[in-house]
Amino acid sequence: MANDWLDAEQVLERLGIRPQTLYAYVSRGRIEAAAHPDDPRRSLYRASDVAALSARKARGRRAADVAAEAIAWGEPVLASAITTVAGGRLWYRGRDAAVLAQDHTLEQTARLLRGGHGAALKAARTGEVVAGETARARLFNALALRAGAEAPARGRAPLALAMEAASLLDAVVDAAAGEVTEGPAHLRLARAWGVDAAGADLLRTALVLLADHELNASTFAARVAASTGASLSAAALAGLCALSGPLHGGMAARVEAFVAEADRAGPARAVSARLAQGSSTPGFGHPLYPDGDPRARALLAAFEPPALLADLRRETEAATGQLPNIDFALVGLARALALPTDAPFILFAVARTAGWLAHAIEQGQTGRLIRPRARYVGEALVVGAGGGAGQV
Repeated sequence: MANDWLDAEQVLERLGIRPQTLYAYVSRGRIEAAAHPDDPRRSLYRASDVAALSARKARGRRAADVAAEAIAWGEPVLASAITTVAGGRLWYRGRDAAVLAQDHTLEQTARLLRGGHGAALKAARTGEVVAGETARARLFNALALRAGAEAPARGRAPLALAMEAASLLDAVVDAAAGEVTEGPAHLRLARAWGVDAAGADLLRTALVLLADHELNASTFAARVAASTGASLSAAALAGLCALSGPLHGGMAARVEAFVAEADRAGPARAVSARLAQGSSTPGFGHPLYPDGDPRARALLAAFEPPALLADLRRETEAATGQLPNIDFALVGLARALALPTDAPFILFAVARTAGWLAHAIEQGQTGRLIRPRARYVGEALVVGAGGGAGQV
């Protein structure tokens, strides 16, 4: 522990700051603090957080540098009251997501993320589910159809937007399940996938844990769309498009490939082959959680993964020190419940719709357009005869 933590005097010396500045860093979540094991009246501070701050300070704080760092796991770029990652845990409006996942439904969580506005569940509905050969196709079609028909969100009453968000979440669940049904999302998906009551409760847990994750790529895409005043469905569609990439919601496919390697060669050989090639071990480690993804920890504690995945987890942890993340947990869940191949992505998309809609409403309330500037690194500008920059 001595190498991982520093006392206050060490932090003040390394950063060249005053005690009140250190306390401000802790309160903003930039430096993690823990009670001193020998003196509960004193605190220790995570050395890696201090090192990161020191490195940023050494590089200087030019506006361009700060902006560039903020794009990838860097400094916060906008204010939000919805979700944060702090102390190695995920918080939904100040409440621990792992604790909420013990008994909340996705609909209840969605309402919490929206600030407590709107209905948790809608009244009975009629109609047919949107067309599409796969659940993924139906998700895109459902949001695209509504985005092409619904009015902009700008200027609308918060309660009206909250009710529309509840309706949109219902439509997404219908599309995922392939039928228009009633009840909480986890029960509707369980019926569609032939899952028993115990399995349905695992789906509920996963949906709550996946409902939001601060300013990830898909949520940022949703907020950018919402900042233009676009409809909630358009913002959610932007989020879904970003989620579909292999480095985000498509990560489960890469985990499946890793599991397939372990099935063919054995877990130990699969891990050593990856490391020998300099390749990653998908499904393990997370930049925001150096001590392990709390979402994966909560989900994996709720069921027994298949033996192959349990062995792969053990071998990967032993070789790399990396702990499983939510993508590994989702693949384990899908295999344990014999879910469709695309189930991890579908669960991700359905759950994260709740977060996208909450962020879209919050962004719209700011009245501000998200419009960052690009740092130009292209060809030199050619000055035209008129004194202005001509075409290059």
